[in-house]
Order: sequence, then structure tokens, then C-alpha cells
Amino acid sequence: MRTLIVIILLLPGVLEAQQVRNEIRKGNNEYKDGNYNEAELHYRRALEKNPESSPANFNLGNTLYKQDQYEAATSKYELMTNNTSADKTDMAKYYYNLGNSYFQSKKLQQSIEAYKQSLRLNPNDADAKHNLFLAQQLMKKQQQEQQQNQKNQDKNQQQQEQQQQQQQQQQQKQPQQKQQISQQDAERLLEALEQDEKETLKKVEEQKMNVRKVRVEKEW
Repeated sequence: MRTLIVIILLLPGVLEAQQVRNEIRKGNNEYKDGNYNEAELHYRRALEKNPESSPANFNLGNTLYKQDQYEAATSKYELMTNNTSADKTDMAKYYYNLGNSYFQSKKLQQSIEAYKQSLRLNPNDADAKHNLFLAQQLMKKQQQEQQQNQKNQDKNQQQQEQQQQQQQQQQQKQPQQKQQISQQDAERLLEALEQDEKETLKKVEEQKMNVRKVRVEKEW
């Protein structure tokens, strides 16, 4: 009787494990055919029965990645890298795919670290080496572009400051120029007055001379 009880208690777990494997197998078939939506449904059904299933989680991450859902895929791969029970070979795959999802999300620094970790676990992975090189080169290019943009911004700011200084200097010169023009006008006016005064005095003298001559003639 005890043996029968043990068998009965184990049956639900065995059936559930079998259902999980069936859903994963169906998902894998759909994945191979490129039917990623259908594959996703099967993997999620497997996870409903066993949320800890590593194959279901990992394959779901791959399916999400194929559908360009990189953030969602990243969450699955990050979950897999926390699986301390996985062996080095599987863990290297998890980090490699995590690096790819980071790369597609334009998180280059994180992708570089993930590829490095994958290579620590599997130094002979040529794909991880290649992708690591690409991520490093792209990050270097972005840094150079950022530095150039910063230089351009600094240059533009300096030009703006110089223009503002020139405008201020011009504004300061304008009153001085006006004052100088006023002084010049005053000097010209003074010269004109002096000239007029000289001409007036000259005319007065000439008139005096004429008067004197007339008087002489009258006396005769």
C-alpha cells in the first residue's frame, strides 16, 4: 500500500514535467519554422506549468529576440545568468545571448561585459570574440563622435561669447564716437566763428578806410 501511495503522489509531477517537455518541443518546432509568435505561446504555456524551466525561459528569450523585443529578451537572459546550477557551457550561451540583446538595445558597455564573461567561460567561442570586437569598435566610434560634438559645442560657445564681447565693445565705443563727433563739430563751429569774426573785422577796417578817404575828399 505504501508503494502505491508513493506512485500516486508522483504521478502529477511526472505528468506536469511531460506536459512542459511537450510544450517546449512544440515551441522548438515552431521556432525552427520561423513561427515565432506560435513558439512564444508554447514556451509561455510551459512556464505556466514550471516557471523555473531553464529551457523554456532561455528559448522564450530567443523567441522574443527574434521578434525584436530586445528589452524583454534581456530580462530572460539576465534571469538565466543568475542560474547558479547551470554548467559553464550553458552559462556561456546565456551571456553570449545577453550580449547580443544588449547590443541591439544600444547598451554597448553592458554588451561588452557580457561578451567578456561569455569568453571567460568559453574562450574558444569565435562568435563571441567577433561580436566583442564589433561592440568595442562601435563604442570607440561613439566616444570619438561625442568628443567631437563636445569640441564643436565648446567652439560655438566661444564664438558666441566673442560676438557678445564685440557687441559690448561696439556699444561702449558708440558714445565715445558721438562725443568725438560733437567735439569736432564744436571745433569747426569755433573755426567758423573765428573766420566770420576776422572777415567782419576786415570789413569794418575797410569801411573805416573808405570813410577816411571820403572825408579827405570832402575837405578839398
